[in-house]
Amino acid sequence: MKFGFLTGCLQNMSLEEKMNYAHQVGFTALDVSCWPRENTRDYSGSDIDVENLTDAEVTKIKSDQQKYNIEFSSLAYYDNMLDPDPQIRATYKAHLEAVIIAAEKLGTPLVGCFTGKNQTKSIKENFDDFEVLFTDLVSFAEQHHVKLMIENCPMPGWQEDGLPATISYSPEFWDEMFKRVPSSSFGLNFDPSHLAWMHIDYLDCLRKYKDRIFHIDAKDVIVDEEQFHYYGIFGKKLNRQHEEDLGFWTPVIPGLGDINWSEFYNVMKEIGFDSYFSIEHEDRRFADNNKDVEAGLEYAYNHLNPIIHEFK
Repeated sequence: MKFGFLTGCLQNMSLEEKMNYAHQVGFTALDVSCWPRENTRDYSGSDIDVENLTDAEVTKIKSDQQKYNIEFSSLAYYDNMLDPDPQIRATYKAHLEAVIIAAEKLGTPLVGCFTGKNQTKSIKENFDDFEVLFTDLVSFAEQHHVKLMIENCPMPGWQEDGLPATISYSPEFWDEMFKRVPSSSFGLNFDPSHLAWMHIDYLDCLRKYKDRIFHIDAKDVIVDEEQFHYYGIFGKKLNRQHEEDLGFWTPVIPGLGDINWSEFYNVMKEIGFDSYFSIEHEDRRFADNNKDVEAGLEYAYNHLNPIIHEFK
């Protein structure tokens, strides 16, 4: 199993500099942020300009990977693939296809994305659109020898009221997704932290969906049960401090939250998971600058590495 992190958390660094840093810490993989060069998404990054990727750049990147002993676990591009604006949706699709082509050129096995949601349509209508779009996208990925995966985040920050803005955040939706697009090349980038704050049993999900879990995001969360019982399952609605402020949960570095990673890893072993395990750094306390981000990554590395390598 390869251990890494999502690269977008480190800003104003080249991809080679990130590989060098990862190697120095002890990481063996990177989940490479591949948003468009011009974008306004939070937690995004553009470490590879996939739409203009040249053969010379591919050669250079592969050489750097060998130099620093770093695999790419995935190329990451997470936007609302079901955006209600047809022109925006077409732009997102074209960029995701460029990410898939780049992954093939680089020998990267996985591409991560979101489903998103069209808030002007019903859930059934969204799934009808999803089936058409993702049947095409998964087929395109297969043609390029890449697997496509969805992260199970509800994206409450995309909606003013903080309600879910994807149709892929729960087992109910996963069952519908895989019924509509049954290809074995379509799966999950499994993030237990979102399941935890939604009060879904992530260990049970890890077991039940083991054949669809291609990649695991190591992200932790603190759930304030007292505030949960105050705000309820739909979360805080007044005086929110930021987009994701639902009042009762906070994303944190692994080891500083509620998830028992030793228990989690035991289930990973039980199901035979041996793919990619990758820190997704969204802890606002370690985000003011790259030095703080690195402190967070290294804390998480020092907490998780002994667990997943079973150091005595």
